[in-house]
Amino acid sequence: MCIWKEWKKIKTRYKNLVKLGLNIYKAWEYANTRKGYWRISNSPILSRTLTNKHLKKMGLTSILETYNLKHEFC
Repeated sequence: MCIWKEWKKIKTRYKNLVKLGLNIYKAWEYANTRKGYWRISNSPILSRTLTNKHLKKMGLTSILETYNLKHEFC
């Protein structure tokens, strides 16, 4: 949700969705959505493009992995 919120303008959302591999028609459709940030956060718009694999490549860790590392030896 925070990444989608950073892309405030439609043009920015469109460019970034195309960079993530979405075709241009779906990217334009998704970039022009009127849904709020909370509704977008669990929608196919982000679940198809910003996968866990992509977020890991960006250097972000999942909350579950962090929790498991901290509580591994308990």
